[in-house]
Amino acid sequence: MDKPLKILHASLNKRVMVELRGSRGFHGTLDGYDVPHMNLVLKGAEEIVNGETILKHNTVIVRGDNIIFVSP
Repeated sequence: MDKPLKILHASLNKRVMVELRGSRGFHGTLDGYDVPHMNLVLKGAEEIVNGETILKHNTVIVRGDNIIFVSP
């Protein structure tokens, strides 16, 4: 069984889906993360609200406290 940080590390430089509180999320390339707080840096990210893309960002930092799940 893989540990969560191992899976996250294997997802670096790959597209991921990040679901946030409040029916929000991002699809983008995982560029980095920090271990204690699980903050994520996404490149080429699309911001999703209620299933619809509303904005595109070159770079976005997602605070770990708001993350519900990350899917590789």
